[in-house]
Amino acid sequence: MRRFLPLLIVALAVTLAAHSADAAGGRLSAQAQYAPSTPWHGGYYHTCYGAPVALVVSPKAELQTNWGWGVGNTRVTRIWQQFRRNYPGPGNYDAQMLQPTPPWPSDTNQFGVYYVRGPW
Repeated sequence: MRRFLPLLIVALAVTLAAHSADAAGGRLSAQAQYAPSTPWHGGYYHTCYGAPVALVVSPKAELQTNWGWGVGNTRVTRIWQQFRRNYPGPGNYDAQMLQPTPPWPSDTNQFGVYYVRGPW
């Protein structure tokens, strides 16, 4: 019996490690499915830059708060997008696709600055 105890402990450790890797993989797979199908920016560009601006936050950041004017217009949403290490260069943004910040914005998404998680 004492001979098999170390083998039992190793088998249990391998099983637990595989289970935790599957659990982490399930969370990443949902992110991997959602992020490529949606753009990292909203429908507005930053007026000073003429393009949407990515505000890079820690890769551990998962949620962001979006403030809106009016009753009950504050939301907490997930940060899905993440920068990759191989930055392809500046993007071409169609002026018809994006709008400038309105003179009286009614939501923080209309400023043209969007959270993106860092790669480190």
